[in-house]
Amino acid sequence: MADVAAKAGVSLSTVSLAYSGAGPISPEMKARVERAAEELDYAGPSAQARALRSGRSHVVGVVIHDTFTLAFRSPYILNVMDGLISKLGDMGLGVLLIPNPREESDEKSLLDTAPMDAAVVFRVRDHDEPAVEKLRKRSLPFVVMDGDAPPGAGQVSIDDTTATVQIIEHLQSLGHERIGTITLPHGPGVETGLRPADYMPESAWHPMHNRLEAFRLAGVEPCVVVEARETMVAEGIAAGHIALTHESRPTAIVAQSDILAGGAILAARELDLTVPHDVSITGFDGIDVPWISPLELTTVFQDGVAKGEALASEVQELLSGETPSRIWMELEFRAGTSTAHVNPER
Repeated sequence: MADVAAKAGVSLSTVSLAYSGAGPISPEMKARVERAAEELDYAGPSAQARALRSGRSHVVGVVIHDTFTLAFRSPYILNVMDGLISKLGDMGLGVLLIPNPREESDEKSLLDTAPMDAAVVFRVRDHDEPAVEKLRKRSLPFVVMDGDAPPGAGQVSIDDTTATVQIIEHLQSLGHERIGTITLPHGPGVETGLRPADYMPESAWHPMHNRLEAFRLAGVEPCVVVEARETMVAEGIAAGHIALTHESRPTAIVAQSDILAGGAILAARELDLTVPHDVSITGFDGIDVPWISPLELTTVFQDGVAKGEALASEVQELLSGETPSRIWMELEFRAGTSTAHVNPER
């Protein structure tokens, strides 16, 4: 910096201002400093040194509960990350992906030690889960996506309970009584399989819990419940085979994601069942599922990119010392061609 100051014929403080943007400096003076720096092949102050001086890392941790390989197969999660990373980047903040620490481990995790200014936590089950507890101990501001945030944390959520009730009522209006469901996993490490009709794990992630709760609120007991291991097409196919061959012979399936719904439609085709003539199938998220063409999925649309941008806005509020908000994203029911009136022969 001293070499740049000498070459530009300015003070060291002027060079510092040109890079920090922390005080008044004319565009002409800034350009003068930048020209001198370019001639000296100087890229700017050390990021590590600036972090030490400012007390800021300019990094936001994003806590992912699934394995990264599985999490980023979801187009919906990719949309959220697109909005989140883009807006944080505009704020001069980078992202560090962090796996949720295992509850049984006594070793220090990346969440305990990584330098970061704030965090975003996906898929919260309850306030005492490891990620939330570790962030509390570090006194780091954080935002929760699709879960109830503890006091002092930000929150970006959806009313997926009401939206799922709307899906169930749509199916009822078409005459369906034997309605089954394919659920999201209640947590890591589950296997795809049948569950009881009143299934409601105590530690279920909020999206799964809310969308199962919708059946109770709608006054409908699902005729078959299948929990999927992950939100993947292959798991949707496996779950679809289990649900569609169940002795209850469901005429409609409410899948808790579009990916699972798309897999269930492929399973129906493998079983020589026509959607929606033999069975109606619905999803959730509103993502593109081209492999079910020419069908258009009946689903609930949520804007993943906008959700990611809202998470970034919450981070910005927290870092500015403002009171965190509770943001509820809009949802839109979209009737497609994957649902129809019940077939009397079924």
